[in-house]
Amino acid sequence: MNNDATPNETAKVAPTVSRPTAPRPAEPKGSGGVLAVALLLALLAVAGAGYVGWQQWQQSRGDAAAAGTLAQLDTRVATLETSLKALDDDRRSLSARLRDADDVNRGLREEVLGQNERLRNLEDAVAKLSEKSLSSHDAMLLDETESLLRMGKERYELFHDAAGAATAYGLADQALSGVDDAAFYGLRQSVAAEREALERAAARHDGAALAKLQQLRGTIGNLPLRPLDAPTATSGTGTWARIGQALSSVVRIGRDNGAPMAVADARLSRELVALDLAQAEAALLAHDETGYRAALQRADASLSSQFDGTDAAVKTARDTLAGLVKDAAPGTPVQLGEALTELRNLRAVHALKPSTAAAPAGQPAAKGARP
Repeated sequence: MNNDATPNETAKVAPTVSRPTAPRPAEPKGSGGVLAVALLLALLAVAGAGYVGWQQWQQSRGDAAAAGTLAQLDTRVATLETSLKALDDDRRSLSARLRDADDVNRGLREEVLGQNERLRNLEDAVAKLSEKSLSSHDAMLLDETESLLRMGKERYELFHDAAGAATAYGLADQALSGVDDAAFYGLRQSVAAEREALERAAARHDGAALAKLQQLRGTIGNLPLRPLDAPTATSGTGTWARIGQALSSVVRIGRDNGAPMAVADARLSRELVALDLAQAEAALLAHDETGYRAALQRADASLSSQFDGTDAAVKTARDTLAGLVKDAAPGTPVQLGEALTELRNLRAVHALKPSTAAAPAGQPAAKGARP
C-alpha cells in the first residue's frame, strides 16, 4: 500500500484486516485543513482539465472554420486565376484590334489630309471664280447706274422734265441696290436725296393746270366781246396822247355791227386766245416754264382788250389765268450731279484695290479651310 494514501482511504481499508478491536486513537487537529486543501487542489485540477479540454475544443472548432475558409479562399483564388486568364486573353485580343485600328486610322488620316488639300485647292479656285463673277456683276450694275444718273441729269437740264429725271434716278437706285460691295451703300442716300428734289419739282407740273387750260379753251367761244361803241380808255399823258384827245372831239370813227367784218374780228379774237391757251398747254407739257408764262400773259391781255371785262364769265376766266400765272412762278432749279460725281470717285478709288487686295483676301479663306 502506498504511504501517501489519505486517512479516509486508510479508514476504508482498515476493516478488511482482521485485527483485534482496539480503541481508535484520536485524530490530529490539522487533518481537516489538509482535507480542504486536497479538495481545493482536486477542484483546481478538474477546472484546469476542463479549461484545457475547452481550449482544445475551441481550437478544433477554429481549425475546422479555418479549414473551411481556406477551402473557400482556394476556390475563389482558382476562380480569380481563371478570370485573370480570360482577361489576359481579352487584353491580347484588344491590343491586336487596337493595332489594327491604328493602322486603319493612319491610313484614314492620310486620306483626310489629301482630301483637305484638294478641298483647299477647290476653295481657292471657287473664291477666285466668285471674285471674278462678283466684280463683273458689280461693274455691270455700276455702269448701268452711271448711265441712268447721267441720263436723268441731261433730261432735266435739256428738257426740264423733272418727272422723267426722277424716274431715271429711281431706276438707278434699283440698279445700285444689287451691288454687293459695301463701299457703294452710302451712294444710295445721295441718289435718294436728288430723286426727292426732282419729285418735288415735278409736283408743280401736275395735271390740274392742264385741265384748267382745257376748260378755258372750251369756254372761249361763249365769252362776250367788248362792245364796239364802248369808249377806249386813254392812257398816258404824252404829246401824241394829247393830240389824240383833241382830235377825238372833231373826228370820231365807229364800226357797223351788221357788217361781216365784225363777225370776222370776233372769230379772230377768240381763235387768238384759244391759240395762246394751246401754246400754254404745249409749253406745260414740254416743261418750258418761260413759254408757259408768256402764253398765259398773252391770253390774259387778249381777254382784257378784246372781251367784255364786266361779264362774270370773263372775270372768272381772267382769275383762272391769274392763278395759273401765279402757280407758274419759277422755282429753285434742282442741282443735280452730286451723286454722279460721287459714283465716279468711288469707282476710281475702288479700281485701285483689286491688284493689292486680291491676294490677302484669298489667303485667309485658304487658311480657314485647314483642319
